[in-house]
Amino acid sequence: MIALYLYRHQGWTSLSTNNDLFSALSPMVQPLAAALRPTSLEEYVGQEHLLGAGKPLRKAIEAGQLHSMVLWGPPGVGKTTLARLIAHYTEAHFLTLSAVLSGVKDIRAAVETAQQQRVSGRNTILFVDEVHRFNKAQQDAFLPHVEDGTIIFIGATTENPSFELNNALLSRARVYVLRNLTQSQIESLIERGLAKLAKPDKLFLIDEDARQLIAHAADGDARRALTLLEIASDLAEPSADGLRITKTVLEEVLVGDVKRFDKGGDIFYEQISALHKAVRGSSPDAALYWLVRMLDGGCDPLYIARRVVRMASEDIGNADPRGLNIALDAWQVQERLGSPEGELAIAQAVTYLACAAKSNAVYSAYKNALKDVKQNPSYEVPLHLRNAPTALMKELSYGDEYRYAHDETDGFAAGESYFPEELAGSQYYFPVARGLEAKIREKLNHLRELDATSDNKRYSEVP
Repeated sequence: MIALYLYRHQGWTSLSTNNDLFSALSPMVQPLAAALRPTSLEEYVGQEHLLGAGKPLRKAIEAGQLHSMVLWGPPGVGKTTLARLIAHYTEAHFLTLSAVLSGVKDIRAAVETAQQQRVSGRNTILFVDEVHRFNKAQQDAFLPHVEDGTIIFIGATTENPSFELNNALLSRARVYVLRNLTQSQIESLIERGLAKLAKPDKLFLIDEDARQLIAHAADGDARRALTLLEIASDLAEPSADGLRITKTVLEEVLVGDVKRFDKGGDIFYEQISALHKAVRGSSPDAALYWLVRMLDGGCDPLYIARRVVRMASEDIGNADPRGLNIALDAWQVQERLGSPEGELAIAQAVTYLACAAKSNAVYSAYKNALKDVKQNPSYEVPLHLRNAPTALMKELSYGDEYRYAHDETDGFAAGESYFPEELAGSQYYFPVARGLEAKIREKLNHLRELDATSDNKRYSEVP
């Protein structure tokens, strides 16, 4: 819209290049986060575990020692800024690509530029933002040039590099994990942002509760904090001391705001993993915390409901079979009533499962049986277990010598086997001594004793 206005009203006759356009617009549209980008390590906020005094990465940067690396962390924690600072301290030529917009052609062009710089004796840092979005072929295109030193590769990603990047590329780069900024670090950035926004005739002030609200809403993201501050400054209320940013102003800015969640990304899977582990670990309070975190971040409640059903089978199982019914009921409530009633039903299911007796015996038994099925041949069904609805089947001895359990003492045919002969005596299910499974375990142990002492064993040996 700004460009269109200038084109129509300011006498522009051509919008021939993006560079000309953005060069002309940059004084007007540069975001506060960009204006505050640090120019030295002393100005850089956060990542003390990497850049604190005496830390190896800081020492390497200050000594001008270059190596390829991958910067892994959530949005707004300073990945791009750190890459630029490394180029500044090492006096390297800085090239940047976005994996969202670039392809192999762009990589080749960057390499050609780096080769020219190398001739003049200057190193080149190639910074690739969102590097996880490059496919395998695109990632492979970097390898020979990283290997021969034409480029120093710095990739930035919000996703786990071990899943998203080629092993060949990872083996040539060191991975550094960047962390969310703390509340106090965000608040210090807010102070710097206020100073940057100030003009000789315009002073910005911020109430303490408004400052804390921005820091909380930023959720560890510096860029987000400064963006919120910049928007709030446009709505600041005049006061005797200057333009004041109040909590009321911030609440207007934050209408409809949600926490960082990133459906399908690392944060998504980390939080559902935390919820599952809290249920498994019998911590209803932690389970509720992660449930609410996901809902607050915009996660589809039906996705959570499906995962809760999985938890009921995987971690509670027959120790408390009611858990599965409660989980299915919660799913159905969410489908029928929606929010917020359905979310409360999911919370009820989550707390019940967290408090219930735990058993993964069914889950383990299933995996063990699956392993046997995949590793062994397709054994035939024993004749005595086959139905014989036709005369031919009876002539072929289908169903012969089958013992009808209800006609046996206590409704159990001791010594009978329901496996193929090759697997007779196999055991997959080992009930735990908790909840209802304690009784199931006691019964099965008794039945196995009857099998072991029976004179009517189906096969010669039953382990």
